[in-house]
Amino acid sequence: MSAELKEAIEAIAKEKNISKDALLDGIELSLLQACKNHFGKADNVVVEINRDTCDYEVYANKEVVETVEDPAMQISLFEARKVDEKYEIGDIVRIPIQSKAFGRIATQNAKNVILQKIREEERRSLFDRYYEREHQIVSGTVSRINGRTIAINLGKADGILTESEMVKSENLRVHDRVKVYVVEVKDSPKGPRILVSRSHPELVKKLFESEVSELAEGIIEIKAIAREAGSRTKMAVASNDPDVDAVGACVGMNGIRVGAVVDELGGEKVDIINWDDNPALLIENALSPAKVISVLADPDDRTALVIVPDYQLSLAIGKEGQNARLAAKLTGFKIDIKSETQAQEAGIFEEYFGEDDDEEYEEHDEAAEEYAEDEVSDEYVEAEGNEEVTEEPAGE
Repeated sequence: MSAELKEAIEAIAKEKNISKDALLDGIELSLLQACKNHFGKADNVVVEINRDTCDYEVYANKEVVETVEDPAMQISLFEARKVDEKYEIGDIVRIPIQSKAFGRIATQNAKNVILQKIREEERRSLFDRYYEREHQIVSGTVSRINGRTIAINLGKADGILTESEMVKSENLRVHDRVKVYVVEVKDSPKGPRILVSRSHPELVKKLFESEVSELAEGIIEIKAIAREAGSRTKMAVASNDPDVDAVGACVGMNGIRVGAVVDELGGEKVDIINWDDNPALLIENALSPAKVISVLADPDDRTALVIVPDYQLSLAIGKEGQNARLAAKLTGFKIDIKSETQAQEAGIFEEYFGEDDDEEYEEHDEAAEEYAEDEVSDEYVEAEGNEEVTEEPAGE
């Protein structure tokens, strides 16, 4: 019998991915429950199970008394000496309990206890499995679409993709395979509740970490990221090795690395810029692909005034203000962008630089005109001298 029990326990443990010890604990609990249902109480009942062989023994410790008042807890001297002649009043006798004697109701209750224990352990195992993946990327398949909520089959459990975590421009269908970011894993009576996202900025970060070995090795790091899901992401990177170009490493040869991320994001544009500890230089980089004349940053107030050539104003601001908005999110500065003409009319040059710099600004205007003449396409990118990573219509 113990061999059959051992085989059954090992099979269930493997199938349900729960520990053998947890199942044996459930059997102990079920036997105690059966004794309680059969005898009315089980305070003096002991269950011993050999964890290796699954041999088990159930017995009750009963006190030897002259007059038995509680048969479940006591035994007469006459009955005790049938077991062993040495027993005296006050001794404790170990009386074996045969589980075969339990009634149908007690047996059914014991079975329910074991099943409940299996369900609890299975739920706990699932929770532990996905809790370890919290704040990571997992792959799944769209299994159900319920109004504004999508269920993503992650293997052993479903992830919940709510409307707020969806990419509005993305049209997911049943059976579509997608990668999602695990935002949170909660325990519940029905199993783990897994909240996932397709719009979280960390999704982009984790996708790059999976594609760029230098990120995983710590040679380069992502310092900041700002995202408008489905449209554009700006990411600032820095290198811890002077011989490694952070932007180039993320872009990859012929753009293969950034291309893989863009494909997973459904064509979402990705701007990769160099991080700089100098706020003014960081803001200038963040406004890429727009060219900047000057940045006046106030680290205390977290504000910045940016002056750009007239023909670059719309590009710096971006379509519906997106470029400026993402740059502000990325840097943490409130950015005010003015064209060169606006700055001159407002007297900003004289206020901040004095009147002796007119010649310098004339040279700047000439350089800007020369740059505009050299443009051969209305689509171009800026990655601090590295390979192209995104395309931006010049009118944005």
